[in-house]
Amino acid sequence: MRRADPTAVRDLGDIERAAAAALPPEVWDFISGGSGRERSLTANREAFDRIYIASRVLRDVSRCTTDATLLGRPVRMPVAIAPVAYHRLVHPEGELATARAAKAAGVPFTVATLSSVPVEEVTAVGGSVWFQLYWLRERRRSLDLARRAEDAGCEALMLTVDVPWMGRRLRDVRNGFALPGHVRAAHLDGGAASAAHRPSGNGSAVAAHTAEAFSPAVTWSCVRELRAATRIPLVVKGILAPEDAVRAAELGADAVVVSNHGGRQLDGALPGVDALPEVVDSVGGACEVMVDGGVRGGTDVLKALASGADAVLVGRPPVWGLAAAGEAGVRQVLDLLADELHDAMGLAGCADVGAAGELRTVRIAEHARR
Repeated sequence: MRRADPTAVRDLGDIERAAAAALPPEVWDFISGGSGRERSLTANREAFDRIYIASRVLRDVSRCTTDATLLGRPVRMPVAIAPVAYHRLVHPEGELATARAAKAAGVPFTVATLSSVPVEEVTAVGGSVWFQLYWLRERRRSLDLARRAEDAGCEALMLTVDVPWMGRRLRDVRNGFALPGHVRAAHLDGGAASAAHRPSGNGSAVAAHTAEAFSPAVTWSCVRELRAATRIPLVVKGILAPEDAVRAAELGADAVVVSNHGGRQLDGALPGVDALPEVVDSVGGACEVMVDGGVRGGTDVLKALASGADAVLVGRPPVWGLAAAGEAGVRQVLDLLADELHDAMGLAGCADVGAAGELRTVRIAEHARR
């Protein structure tokens, strides 16, 4: 695959285009696609575009800092890398390169259940590492994987709750997408892992793989079990309804991620940033609230903070960077986000992320802007 010229990058759109040019079409579709007609995928981006900020003026921003705290630990900006499967699809070093870039940027990296590198190798890189868990059909294996992540040194456990099975991702179905032989689910073994490599001719092998591995019976009792089984902070990812956020906090979740899974699950699900304000109001500070889906620049991070989020998760952009230029590409993505966030905060009159959370936002419909 071709690698991008890092000197030609000015924003994340440049990196996205470089990644698209570098990757085989079916791999690009797997990374960039959504479910169904991709309405939620498109809506995630449009939701950020509808948000406008009432900037504050005559404030001293000569010492403007993006430093924040997430789950009790300091970070250089209120951003974490979201769990994304199979980084080795786009680069031989896979999650190791992404984790090194996250360490250098001072932000957490989330290892996915479907990581192509074992969690122990990722935590050996250093930095702040979280682990994302899908509830598996065998309850014992789910709890064992959670404990394995904790033993490996992960600082948080993130349970994804919006995937009883994989959404119908039509790009993958049409491509009959299957994993190449050199890419494997490092935390799953046996038939569940090999199913992802067997093209069926009438669908996605990756979807067949997850159908074998993931439990459609993931319920609140799973949250309760995980909370009892681990000492590290617990994050519940995939929340859109305020009632679910409240329940998660009541069961001991330290944070929730407001998310429609990047538009890859229920097509027509509400964009996370649109659901965010009501979720923040509902939990009333009982847990931290993060958001993902559609973040494409530092101004989007500021909009999320102003809408009540404690942080954002970014998924596709770091993978674009990895595909375009390896570890250096991921670092470029994170450096751009940090620079753009610093710029946006200063121009909005915010010397720190606390002030960003106090900004007023207005949502303007598309027809009203014309």
